Amino acid sequence: MGHIFLQSTTREMDALRATYGDDSSDSNSDTTSSPAPPAQSEAVEEATLSSPLPPPPLSLLDPPNSLGTLDNLQTGQPSRVRSFPHVEGNYALHVYIPVYIPTTSKKEMCQFLKKVASLVPDLNVVDVDVPLNGLCKDEHKLEQVALGREFHISLGRTVAIRVHQIDSMVAMLRQKLQFQKSYWIDFNKWEVFVNDEGTRSFLSVEVLTGGLAEITKNIQAVNEAYKLHNLPEFYKDPRPHISLAWALGDISDSLKNVVEEVKRSSCFRGSLQSRVFTCKFNGIECKIGNKTYKICKSPDES
Repeated sequence: MGHIFLQSTTREMDALRATYGDDSSDSNSDTTSSPAPPAQSEAVEEATLSSPLPPPPLSLLDPPNSLGTLDNLQTGQPSRVRSFPHVEGNYALHVYIPVYIPTTSKKEMCQFLKKVASLVPDLNVVDVDVPLNGLCKDEHKLEQVALGREFHISLGRTVAIRVHQIDSMVAMLRQKLQFQKSYWIDFNKWEVFVNDEGTRSFLSVEVLTGGLAEITKNIQAVNEAYKLHNLPEFYKDPRPHISLAWALGDISDSLKNVVEEVKRSSCFRGSLQSRVFTCKFNGIECKIGNKTYKICKSPDES
């Protein structure tokens, strides 16, 4: 009986190899083949196995909102330097306003990024960490990867917090920030920032007018919560912004020169003078380790 089962299994495997090829890589698809009914005859089984199976649709190879062949762009990437060493029992704390770039602003921003990337080839997309100039060959992918995700306006430093401080920190932030009015945030200016350690430079968009007063008030509230937990406060003169790209080291001078040069070019002169884009305040969140806490909802949320 064991011989018959082994031969049947071997025939099935040979048929599958003949259909899809022996050298195909494993798929990550969640779909699995249904077990055959126990009373199925060998003739029916042979007929089923010998019928050619259609190849799976290409759309199944990438999940929804997938970045497709993005992995091919990640080779040879420089590693980032941690802002603080990892200590057992410590978790990274980050308080921020989530930001989504409106579709109407993405096309012009893509053109700006393409121009800058052509002059500064070492830039990488923030968080995704793929070369910016590698995405510029495909405008749809550039828009999707570089501009189509959630960005953050930091309301406090990213610092290490002890596990026993988490509950009190979240409760205090909610108490201080729970009442927020609806307002618009104007991202007015392309700017360059460098982290405290001088290990990375960032291409960013800064808030100069609309929303600045409200964000500054939120930063003060976060500072109070940090101070009561013996954590370092934010910068004395905060400059709210989101970062889109980064490069290793302090290249702020050369990057600023490129940004100014691109802004002066004929295709951008005038169009980026007052603002790069505008979005509505979208609540406040706090990420501790891998967990995200909703500190206050957008006033438009019910």
